[in-house]
Amino acid sequence: MTIWNDLDAHRRAHADRPITALFAAEPDRAARRSTQACGMVLDWSKTALDDRALDLLLDLARVVPERREAMFSGQRINETEGRAVLHTALRRPAGKDRGPVAVDGRDVLPGVAETLERMRRFATRIREGKIAGQGGSYTDVVNIGIGGSDLGPAMAVRALSPYHDGPRVHFISNVDGADAHDTLEGLDPGRTLVIVGSKTFTTIETMTNAATVRDWMGRAVTHPADQFAALSSALGKTAQFGIDADRVFGFEDWVGGRYSMWGPIGLSLMIAIGPDRFDEFLSGAAAMDDHFRDADLGQNMPVMLALVGLWHHQVCGYPTRAVLPYDQRLLRLPAYLQQLEMESNGKRVSMDGADLPRVSGPVVWGEPGTNGQHAFYQLIHQGTEIVPCEFMVAAEGHEPDLDNHHKLLLANCLAQSQALMRGRSLDEARALMEAAGLTGDELDRQARHRVFPGNRPSTTLIYPKLTPFRLGAIVALYEHRVFVEGVALGINSFDQWGVELGKELALSIAPLLDGDEAAAVGQDGSTLRLAELVARMRADG
Repeated sequence: MTIWNDLDAHRRAHADRPITALFAAEPDRAARRSTQACGMVLDWSKTALDDRALDLLLDLARVVPERREAMFSGQRINETEGRAVLHTALRRPAGKDRGPVAVDGRDVLPGVAETLERMRRFATRIREGKIAGQGGSYTDVVNIGIGGSDLGPAMAVRALSPYHDGPRVHFISNVDGADAHDTLEGLDPGRTLVIVGSKTFTTIETMTNAATVRDWMGRAVTHPADQFAALSSALGKTAQFGIDADRVFGFEDWVGGRYSMWGPIGLSLMIAIGPDRFDEFLSGAAAMDDHFRDADLGQNMPVMLALVGLWHHQVCGYPTRAVLPYDQRLLRLPAYLQQLEMESNGKRVSMDGADLPRVSGPVVWGEPGTNGQHAFYQLIHQGTEIVPCEFMVAAEGHEPDLDNHHKLLLANCLAQSQALMRGRSLDEARALMEAAGLTGDELDRQARHRVFPGNRPSTTLIYPKLTPFRLGAIVALYEHRVFVEGVALGINSFDQWGVELGKELALSIAPLLDGDEAAAVGQDGSTLRLAELVARMRADG
């Protein structure tokens, strides 16, 4: 605990020092407090980190290299489930000179390459119309999954829309029937391919939606299961559903759901953008993997992003973190990172089962700019809670004829991080009100409403353009950031027991809604009352 105590003491000693003072003391601070990788620059100069804080944080990270290599080499670092953690193997280029990756003595890389090649052949044949539906070549693909089987590919398909040259891709995840109904409306069942993503093929939301879509398709198609594919390792269950084994793409238990879109879970993305561009997506992630493994800790982008996060949440006590992509196509990135961070590091015990001595992961949320500016930026600028912000923006957009839009977008992104740091003093606000003609008490009252406290931290990630390569690098950056934070906190970032209890209880509550009196045994009064109210409302229409 000594390093944490020293960090706490250092923060308290400099609590009143503004970030702007660090720039005054370090004329080259912007260059010194930034990190480059994969053609991207992470600027973390607009934080309160100084040399002493950075040295202490780097001491925390000294345990990372050993744990990092254990992950990359296939050791079972997911100790509560007894599993290796090898999503990085899914994007490792063939022939990369780092040796085999063995689990239980077996090199997993040949199997990864074989599955990827099967995906390539299938996607190519779909895109060329050589595999078609009863009504002709596929115009639409519907991906059914939830959590890691939905958030990743749904985010990536939207992010890379300028590269789409295959069928349109849609996503169904919520068990709410509205999701399936609204997604299927207007689609041609005879020209729709359905991809069901569930490792066990038992996920209740996914399988409920899959059965509904099969029924929808069966009203127009003679053999609906022929227009399905599965992303699953449960070959027996996929066969029972009617899906031919040639259309089943499995993955091992060393690929966690939220880390899985690099393999079969990414099939919908591959169909949308093509195998070659999907390879570029994998290459971007692999390049970040290499940087993470090879760069010194102090110039290691995932490490530095993690250390900034630990400083803000575990040391400064800021409870939330806002991810603010100034890129409309990254609309779903905050939600994707929300799962990545909060499912991974939202834990209360350390690896040995002891209670954590410090808080674990923060609440992660966000929205693309500039929309967020007209929604919640009021709070992050003038609210009573400090919210560290993570801005990201491309130097260039995909629409050259709308470059004036992109320049305005860039200006807003840079301005927001500057405003958060600089703020506006009472004297500056008074001068504004005097210029507006106010005097006396009204001047003072109005001026106070226009004060911005400033000294609010942010990071900015700048990249040339949102390409498949760059998106892969960004996602891998955040994956490794979560890993580093978990190692520093001594927790297992790769299990997710917290999602299980509610799912188990839902199975016991569901019969209540059908009037099963036996299901009432052991239920609490609130749940019984709510179930009764639901039944009454349904009966009343």
